[in-house]
Amino acid sequence: MRGSMTRQVDRVNGQVPRRSAREAAALIPPDATVAVSGFGGVGYPKAVPRALAAGDRDLSLSVVSGGGVGEEIDTRLVEAGAVERRYPFQADRTMREAVNSGRVAFHDVHVSRMGDETVLEQLFSIDVAVVEAVAVGRDWLIPSTSIGPTPAYVAAADELIVEVNRAQPLALGQMHDVYRRSPPPRRGSIPLSYPGERIGTERIEFDPGALAAVVESDSRDSPYEFREPTGKDEAIAANLAAFLADEVERNRFLRDRLCLQFGVGSLGNAVIRALRETAFPERDVVYFGEVIQDGLLDLLAEGVVDVASATSLALSDAGQDRLFDNVESYADRTVLRPVDVSNNPDLVSRFGVVGVNSAVDVDVYGHVNSTHIGGTRLVNGIGGSGDFARNAMISVVALPSVTSGGDVSRIVPFARHVDHTEHDVDILITEHGIADLRGRSPRERAAAVVEQCADPAFGPALESYLQRAGEGDGHVGHDFETAFDWQDG
Repeated sequence: MRGSMTRQVDRVNGQVPRRSAREAAALIPPDATVAVSGFGGVGYPKAVPRALAAGDRDLSLSVVSGGGVGEEIDTRLVEAGAVERRYPFQADRTMREAVNSGRVAFHDVHVSRMGDETVLEQLFSIDVAVVEAVAVGRDWLIPSTSIGPTPAYVAAADELIVEVNRAQPLALGQMHDVYRRSPPPRRGSIPLSYPGERIGTERIEFDPGALAAVVESDSRDSPYEFREPTGKDEAIAANLAAFLADEVERNRFLRDRLCLQFGVGSLGNAVIRALRETAFPERDVVYFGEVIQDGLLDLLAEGVVDVASATSLALSDAGQDRLFDNVESYADRTVLRPVDVSNNPDLVSRFGVVGVNSAVDVDVYGHVNSTHIGGTRLVNGIGGSGDFARNAMISVVALPSVTSGGDVSRIVPFARHVDHTEHDVDILITEHGIADLRGRSPRERAAAVVEQCADPAFGPALESYLQRAGEGDGHVGHDFETAFDWQDG
């Protein structure tokens, strides 16, 4: 039924204001707050941002997305000097440099909160939303390869520009499950009892009076580039698989179903490979997270994973081709939702998610820095890692023990920036081993982290630090005079 609904519509339906990309860009005020669709580097508008960057106006835009977008927004607009402020996530080198140099003001937000923050106007008021779709009508649109906070952006914007992208298959609508929550304080629970259940529609509806322009485009998403997993990635994944195999046997709440979430990237693909070789007998294995990547398509096709629920399809070129050529074969077991549903704390808790995320570094007590190198230089943003770390039944942080060719330890005495506290981390995994931090005192946690997870090249320095830190009184021991010097020197 859902598939037939999509097939009955054209790309552009009814009397709508058709414009060129240049004409649509001219409708955006020079100092506007512009919300764009896009999450995981896919489903973002392309033609209108290119036209904005190529124009001759002086722009000072505040750009709001949900997750990562493409170079049309975070490279071209920055190089044109058009961006003054950015919310709440970025994954582009040019934007990152602009943020770290202070040329662009950046505000980081848990992405599950972006819908509420937008509708309640707690951070900003949206002047214009520019949204990619596979089809549009006078009061509705069907999103493309991601949903993210787009329904909230569309509802909150004064004006709406829709890019209908003919390079994205119309059949993508079969995967969508757009559900809008009521605003507080009369908000009920989300009526979802299983990650594969559908409670919404394929469309985002809007006030037809807000539709300012419909622009047609024909550009594919910039493909997600996965590097081949390293030996360290594979060792981390093997340790994670071993932990899961043991945990499902001892944890009675995992007796019937294993519900997983893991971050996107090459480490995630290594985890997927390891899961393929790990048996979870007599249990459903499902995915409830943010992003569906190439390896997850493999697990769905092979029946290793029963269903996958997310907000974005972050795929390589080959992954896009595979999905686009076979959308209907995946649609029944793949669901794309708004991010305030895919990352909803209540649902993460309700489904008993085992959340697996990575980090820049982790200190010996379990505090996690996922956003800032050296505590100062922004990498991407917190994204949805906090949504899962804080609310998962089991929160796992998995990362290589070293970086910079082995010269820098990612297990440190004292986290210079903390995104997730020790209270949000249950399990720490590196290529060297597994540290189970549940129920341990700070001193016990520190000993386990150093013994099980630190690289041998840095283990003695960390042990020496813990000895000095333990000489004084206090629940959590630190030697603040040398907390950073041990590695920087």
